[in-house]
Amino acid sequence: MIRLDAATVLLQWSAGGLLFGWFTNRNTEVGPGYGKLLRLVYASFAAIAVFCGLRYGVVLVREIAAAVVVIVSVALYANRKPQRDLIAPIVGMLGLVAAGVAAAHGSNWDLVVSLARVIVGAVFLGAVSDAMLLGHWYLVQPGMPRRLLNELTDAVLWVWPLEILVLLLPTGMISVLNGSIDDGWNGILGWFWLASAIVTGVLVLVTRAALKERSYSAVMAATGLMYLAILTAFCTDIVARALLAN
Repeated sequence: MIRLDAATVLLQWSAGGLLFGWFTNRNTEVGPGYGKLLRLVYASFAAIAVFCGLRYGVVLVREIAAAVVVIVSVALYANRKPQRDLIAPIVGMLGLVAAGVAAAHGSNWDLVVSLARVIVGAVFLGAVSDAMLLGHWYLVQPGMPRRLLNELTDAVLWVWPLEILVLLLPTGMISVLNGSIDDGWNGILGWFWLASAIVTGVLVLVTRAALKERSYSAVMAATGLMYLAILTAFCTDIVARALLAN
């Protein structure tokens, strides 16, 4: 049976995106408008996470954490002190720990795997989303160092194999691929997940190669590639989590 905990996924997206918002802006090389954009976008995701949690299954600490993420992000809308931008993602991660504990099923191994999936997933989704958003920000601030986008792309490359690993850990996607877990589509969703995972890595590698070009158009090409990477990255995380939910 396919089942997805939307509240947890949205909080993952929000916490991860805000974390990499701090990462990019930690040296204040990006204009203040970029920080404002990210705080509002991810505050909105956290607000929807609160609604979904209250509507479809409450995990109290998760919902409180998501609400605090909203409040802090809005309160710091015009913030120019990078260290303050760590508050919201840290609170969000604490909420994700609560969600991971709630999703575990008894054994210590299940708890470890559940926590690894929600935390690594948050970093993965946040990094790939912010890479796309930052690429667009070069239209607003074309003088930004290319290094900033390279750092986010590298972050995706580092976390991508970890994301695949935690989703393969038992009971994981190997059980879907070998038929031990029925995906309800005669195995198609399992192979779709595998293709999405592989294509995500390929797209990020191509993006990294594109950024080696000196022309400004390379940034726009990289941004377009990251659009595609967001789609495949979300399929990698969400399809697996939906199939493996019990």
